Amino acid sequence: MPQRDLLLDVTRLVWRVWSGRLPTGIDRVCLAYLDHYAPRALAVIQRKDLRMVLSVKHSERLFTLLREGGPGFRWRLAGLLAAAALSRGAGCSTRGWTYLNIGHTGLDAPGLAGSLARQGWKAVYLVHDLIPISHPEFCRPGESRRHRLGMRLVLDSAAGVIANSAATRDALADFAAREHRPVPRCQVAWLASPEQTPPAELAPPNRPTFVMVGTIEGRKNHLLLLHLWEKLAKELGPATPKLVLIGQRGWEADEVFALLDRSPRLKGYVRELGRCDDATMFGWLDHARALLMPSFIEGFGIPVIEALQRGVPVIASDLPVFREIAGDIPLYLDPLDGQGWEAAIRAYCSDTPDRVRQLAAMPSFHAPSWDDHFAKVDGWLKAL
Repeated sequence: MPQRDLLLDVTRLVWRVWSGRLPTGIDRVCLAYLDHYAPRALAVIQRKDLRMVLSVKHSERLFTLLREGGPGFRWRLAGLLAAAALSRGAGCSTRGWTYLNIGHTGLDAPGLAGSLARQGWKAVYLVHDLIPISHPEFCRPGESRRHRLGMRLVLDSAAGVIANSAATRDALADFAAREHRPVPRCQVAWLASPEQTPPAELAPPNRPTFVMVGTIEGRKNHLLLLHLWEKLAKELGPATPKLVLIGQRGWEADEVFALLDRSPRLKGYVRELGRCDDATMFGWLDHARALLMPSFIEGFGIPVIEALQRGVPVIASDLPVFREIAGDIPLYLDPLDGQGWEAAIRAYCSDTPDRVRQLAAMPSFHAPSWDDHFAKVDGWLKAL
């Protein structure tokens, strides 16, 4: 049995499975860390100022529960935590252990910094983005303040930071400079897509189809595409291409929700898949003329990687992180350039020279893997 020397904060996963929502991109990263580090980790759960460290036995049971999920999760979790509360906790000293917080969980809690110091834990955080600080208009009310508090705690308490991209690392460094705080040791390690699931067998679409993947929220810029599709529907009628939106409804996108629910011009041309498994997503992606990513800001871009892995062209906003992970393969556009997006979508309905260029360039694309990620992180953690 591997020696335990890590404390893995699974609070975010507990909450997500409890709520019954499908995993987001950050949740998938948390699950990848669970799979990789569970054999050498004890579970940590936060609740306000309380931090519970589970024993080896209870940690292993919780890790299994989080992987399985299912309708019985709540009562099984309640029983497990009740048993854990009556036990001796970790059953050993964890002073000097590395505490891994992968999901931005509880970083704004006032007691976390003090708890880390009292326990003698070396805190390592994975920072996914600083979007609530740089673009608060796209986030829930209060999220900018909470994220600012969280990133201050990261800068003040971290033994090290894992950044999902150089763009995120640079954003953290810019924030640290504005806050007059030093930047902790940082390791950039790209994220990977989940293990490739065989695609569902879907009937081939009877018209050119485009796919957008991601939570429906303001910063993803669904509104640009819906207004564009209304225009296409008015001009092209039955020849209008199909748009498939894959993702759960989020926040700061009421106008998008209203169009999806009530616009008669989108009926038959735009399909929303709020609960979509990976097999169905890959099935739609494989039929797509292109993946559309008109985001205003991103911390990473797993859908871009997944599309290029599968030989699907990408039309994306010209963001530094997209260029970092995908190079010059996608067609890049300004997220405010409605005419440019319309021209590109019309052109990609057929084999335009630029679409052919993307297809020819894809064999050179090397998709990041979780093996690549943890090869970097494992050695870096040892050096801490």
